Amino acid sequence: MEFVTALADLRGEGSCPICLDYLKDPVTINCGHNFCFDCLDLSWKDLNDAFPCPVCQFWFPERKFRRNPQLCNLTEIAKLLQIRRSKRKRQEENARCEKHNQFLTLFCVKDLQILWTQCSFSAEHQRHYICPIKKAATYHRRILESSIEPLKTNVERVEKVIILQNRKSLELRKKVEYRKEEINSEFEQIRLFLQNEQEALLKQIQDEELDILSKLNKNLTTFSDHVSTVKHLLKEIEDKCVRSDLAVLRHVKGIRQKYQNLKCPELSSFGLKEYGFRLLHSILAWTELYSSFR
Repeated sequence: MEFVTALADLRGEGSCPICLDYLKDPVTINCGHNFCFDCLDLSWKDLNDAFPCPVCQFWFPERKFRRNPQLCNLTEIAKLLQIRRSKRKRQEENARCEKHNQFLTLFCVKDLQILWTQCSFSAEHQRHYICPIKKAATYHRRILESSIEPLKTNVERVEKVIILQNRKSLELRKKVEYRKEEINSEFEQIRLFLQNEQEALLKQIQDEELDILSKLNKNLTTFSDHVSTVKHLLKEIEDKCVRSDLAVLRHVKGIRQKYQNLKCPELSSFGLKEYGFRLLHSILAWTELYSSFR
């Protein structure tokens, strides 16, 4: 339904208010209204001193307008979409059984297949519940529509997790910087003797930062991919819900499988190691060594 409304709006934007048809060689005047060149030319024929807009009646002292190639492209797109929609609608309304070349009128609830009457008596569908397409479409459309809100909730929840993960990444960087400053401050007093140890610790914590960030980024990617998958499924469901009965039933099996296979990624937590004891041990060792030489 949203597509039909959007297409109608697009056609409205691409129509001439004079001839009410798609714009041909569109031009725009200073008040912002658009017309076919020929329609506007005819409307302003024999006028010399004032040129009114055919829509808002605003008067212009000069015969001025500008070509609008973008609007011309928009009009062509609207025409093409209208043609494609009409063609697809005709194809769906005239859908036939590939085997018997007869109109499809029934639906197998177990196999989720659209059938012709004779197909329903085949061994393949024996003892299966068969119902009219209209009834099946109403049922499955209701099921698909009921999955929209849970999917939207899923997207919102995971997007909040992504925000939290991004915040954790920032917090991690702050903690890493704080630890670096702390280590630098402690080592500043004994840098000459413990320079090698200091560099080793800084490298280790930097490596750990990169490792944790790498894991967080992978986690973010997993959540982002999940959101993209859910959004794609949501868009597909919303699109199918406004299609014809046949279109809904053709795709309901695949959509249900995708929905059932959705698994939200687990949130992983990562933390920095504590370096205080190792640093303290190094300082004590240096202190003992220094004391022995005093």
